[in-house]
Amino acid sequence: MRVWDKVAVVTGANRGIGRACADVLVREGAKVFAVDVLPDPGDWPSNIAYRRFDVGIESEWKTFGSSLATDPGRIDILVCAAGIAPTKAGAHDVSVADWDAILRVNQTGVLLGMRMALDMMLGRGALSIVNISSIWGQVGGTGQVAYHASKGAVINMTRNVAVTYAKQRVRANVILPGLIDTDMVRVQKPEMNAATLALTPVGRIGLPEEIAAGALFLASDEASFVTGAVLAIDGGFTAQ
Repeated sequence: MRVWDKVAVVTGANRGIGRACADVLVREGAKVFAVDVLPDPGDWPSNIAYRRFDVGIESEWKTFGSSLATDPGRIDILVCAAGIAPTKAGAHDVSVADWDAILRVNQTGVLLGMRMALDMMLGRGALSIVNISSIWGQVGGTGQVAYHASKGAVINMTRNVAVTYAKQRVRANVILPGLIDTDMVRVQKPEMNAATLALTPVGRIGLPEEIAAGALFLASDEASFVTGAVLAIDGGFTAQ
């Protein structure tokens, strides 16, 4: 098994990409702590422990980190997949409240997760961080200015951590999903999804499991010489 006996934390794990990441990590031998703000779905395999809290709240990360420091006492893998996109507003009409809400989860939530894991593991053992950004963190699209800003920040935050802590046995990599069959995408306007699909060379929507496969590789020791990488899993969208 590719991550046997590793301890993993996955945020946004209730559904979509986060759920797929939690599932593949536990299948490959990890003990997984699944984190989400949504209620426990109650259908987890035995080696997944669900923790319900808001990743954008500092005090909740501190409480969670304290519990992990006691048992099991380490984190080997952190996958930050939690993200929201409640508004498609552009720079001319986005409210500050929506801007703050999106950045709090998508950007600050990633920072707080990395800070917790780094605080626990620096000087104590190896740590692999896999952050889930988006193609919209690297290329421009119409509207969604707050979402674009948050996902762009995740890319450079990941690079910063990769460079800053490389000599301390920390690897940090980021995945850019394209159009993926998740609840977030399904509630978007059909014409919005159709426009992205039309620009996707492979001509189909991706699956959460395909993102999880990339996360598994980056999290595993197979990627021991990979850090600071930006992996697009997008059907060729950003290759154009």
